[in-house]
Amino acid sequence: MASLQIYVGMVLMLTAQICITTSVRPEEIKDSLIDECASQAKLLVDKAYKQTRDSLKSHLDDNNASPGDLMAYFKQPVGGSRNAIRAADYLGATLQLLFNRIKQFYKGPFNVTDLLTQEQMDLLSQKTGCRSQLIVKACQDSPYRTFNGECNNRLKPSAGAANTGFKRLLPAQYEDGFSHPRGWTENKLYNGYRLPLVRAVSNEIVRFPTEDWTLDDGRAVTFMQWGQWVDHDLDLAATSPSRSSFVNSVDCETSCARENPCFPLKIPPNDPRITNQDDCLPFFRTAPVCSLASPVREQINTLSAYIDGNQVYGSDAQTAERLRNLKNDLGLMAINVNFTDNGRAFLPFNSGNGDVCTATNRTAGIPCFIAGDGRVNEQPGLTAYHTLFLREHNRIATLLHKLNPTWSGDILYQETRKIIGSIIQKITYKDWLPLLLGSEMSSVLPPYRSYKVFEDARVANIFTIAFRMGHTMVQPFVSRLGPGYRPYAPEPETLLHKTFFTTWRFIHQGGIDPLVRGMMGNAAKRNRQSQVMVDELRDHLFEIVKRIGFDLSALNMQRGRDHGLPGYNAWRRFCRLSAPRTVRELAAVLQNTELAEKFINLYGTPENIDIWIGGVSEPHVNGGRMGKLLTCLIGDQFRRTRDGDRFYYENPSVFTAAQRKEIEKMTLARIICDNTNIAEVPKNVFLRNDYPKGFVKCSNIPEIDLKPWRQK
Repeated sequence: MASLQIYVGMVLMLTAQICITTSVRPEEIKDSLIDECASQAKLLVDKAYKQTRDSLKSHLDDNNASPGDLMAYFKQPVGGSRNAIRAADYLGATLQLLFNRIKQFYKGPFNVTDLLTQEQMDLLSQKTGCRSQLIVKACQDSPYRTFNGECNNRLKPSAGAANTGFKRLLPAQYEDGFSHPRGWTENKLYNGYRLPLVRAVSNEIVRFPTEDWTLDDGRAVTFMQWGQWVDHDLDLAATSPSRSSFVNSVDCETSCARENPCFPLKIPPNDPRITNQDDCLPFFRTAPVCSLASPVREQINTLSAYIDGNQVYGSDAQTAERLRNLKNDLGLMAINVNFTDNGRAFLPFNSGNGDVCTATNRTAGIPCFIAGDGRVNEQPGLTAYHTLFLREHNRIATLLHKLNPTWSGDILYQETRKIIGSIIQKITYKDWLPLLLGSEMSSVLPPYRSYKVFEDARVANIFTIAFRMGHTMVQPFVSRLGPGYRPYAPEPETLLHKTFFTTWRFIHQGGIDPLVRGMMGNAAKRNRQSQVMVDELRDHLFEIVKRIGFDLSALNMQRGRDHGLPGYNAWRRFCRLSAPRTVRELAAVLQNTELAEKFINLYGTPENIDIWIGGVSEPHVNGGRMGKLLTCLIGDQFRRTRDGDRFYYENPSVFTAAQRKEIEKMTLARIICDNTNIAEVPKNVFLRNDYPKGFVKCSNIPEIDLKPWRQK
C-alpha cells in the first residue's frame, strides 16, 4: 500500500495544484474549474482503485498474499455496484477538491453544492457519471422480476432497485451536518457530553465470560441462521473499493487517522485484550450513493430491497447468467464439477487464482464457493443455506420440466426462480417473523391486505443496524451432528472464529448434513442484558484472516455513527415510546438499574446512546426475541417490504389460488428433507427441539405439489 500512498501524493502535488493550492472566491467558480477538478478527481479515484486491486492481485499471483489481503480482494465490489460506487467516489472527491479551493473564505461549515448553479450541478452530475446511475431503462411487461429490483414499482421504477440509496425514517445526524459521523472530532460535545469510544462501550456493556452464555429454551440455531439469510436478501451496505483516502493518501488498513473512507476504532485505556493503545481496529466507511438533490451523505444498498431470492440468483443480470447452467436447456443452476456431497451438489467454486478460503487451509487448497451474494463463504451455516436453495432450485426445475416438456430453459429457470423467491417469503412471514416479533406482531406487522403502489419498500438505513440484533443469538461454536443426532467425529464442535471462510470443511468433513443437523438439534444463544454477545464475535471476528481480531459489537455501533443514525431516544420517540431522561427513567425502560447506571456513566444522557446497543439491551416482548424499540423498527421494514412488493406471493395477480395453496405448504423442514440425506427433522425447525422429542420422519412433512404449474 506504500506505493499507492506515494502515487496519490505525487498526483496531488503535481497535477491537482489548481484545485488545492490556489484559493478562489465563491463568486469566481467557473464551469472550467468544475471540469478540471472533476477530471483530477477521476484520476485520483481510478488510480487508487487500480493500485489497490493490482496490489492485491499481484500478491495472489505470487502466492504472497496475507489472509487480510485475500479478504480485501474477496470483498471488492464488482459489476454495476462497483460502477455506482465509483461514480459516487468521483463526486465526493470532486466536491472535496472544490471545498479545499474555497474554504478559506468561510469561517464555519458550508456545503459546496449550495454555491453552484443548477447548470453547474448538472455538469457535475455528467462529469462524475452520476447522471447515468440515475437513469432507469424502460420497463418491460413481464411476469418475472428484474434481477436488480427495477420496475417493481411502475410509478417509480428505481424505487428499491440495487445500487440506490437507503430510506431515511429520521433525518441523518452528522457532526458537520452532511457527512462526518458523530465522534469524528475528538472531545466534541453532544447534548453536553462526549461520545464514548465504541470499544469502551463494548468492554463495559457487552463483555461477559463466554462460558456463562445461556441457551435459548425456545429457539434453535436454524432460527438465528434464517435471520442472516433474509438479511442477505435485503441489504448490503458496501464499502469503497479503495483501501486509502483519495485526497490525503491515508492507508486505512494501517493508519489510525480519520480521513474518508477511514474511520478507525480507537482503543480505550485498560482494554482487556489490546494492550497497545496507539493501535486501532481498521474500519472503512460505507460507500455513498450518487445524490445531487441533497448534500447529506446517504449510503448505498447494492441489493434490491425486496425478498426475491437474490442471494441465490444475484442482484444483476450478469451475475445471474454466470450462476446458471447453460450447457443444457433445462433451467438449472450451475453446480460444483469437482466434488459432490454424497451424491448431492455443492455450490460451484469461484474461478480465481487464489482466495481467502484457500488461505484458511493451504494444504487442502479448497477455494471459495460462489453464489448470488458474495458473503456466501463467511460462516458455515450461511453456506449450508445457500447450498440447500441451490439444490432446491434444481429439484423444482427438474420437476417442472417433466410437467411441461415444451418449456424452454429460460421459462423453466424463471418459473423456478419465482417459486423459490415466494417460498422464502412464505417461510419468513408465516414461520419466522411470528417467533421474532412475538406479541407485538399484530400491531407492527398486521395481516397482508393488498399490494400498495404508493408504499415505499426501500430498506431503511436504521434497519441495517437494528437487524444486527441477530448477532446476539450466535453461539461461540459451530456444532456438527451425525445420524441419530449424535456428535459427529472427529470434531463435533469447532470454535466459531475457526470456521470463517473454511469451505474445506464441507469437502473434507462430511458435507452440509452434519451442519444442518447441528443447527436443528441445538438451541441458539439467548440474548440477555448481561450476556449480549460472545467473545468469539466480540474479540475474535475474522481473526483467522485479519492481523487483529475484530469486535462485532463495536463495529455495529461505529457503523451506526458512520451512517449518521440518530441516538437511542430519537428512535424511541419515532416509535411513540417514552424517551427516558434520567437514570431512574432509563432503569424503568430497561427494567435494570445497574445497566442504566452504566449507560449514563458512559454516555451522559440517553439521547447519545448508540441505537444498536440501546436496542439490544431492552427486555424482550412476550413471545419475541427483541424489545419494543427493535420490534417497532424491524416490523416496519418487513411491512413495507411486503406491501410495496408487486410480486409478493399473496398478491392475487402473482399466482393462482391453487399455486398459492401449494406454496403455503412449504417449510424449511421440507427443503431440508428434499435436499439432504437427513431422514428425521423437527416439525418446526425454528423451535428448540431435543432429539428425538419433536422430531418426525420426512414422510410426515407436507411437500409441494407442482401440478398447478402444468401448462394447459
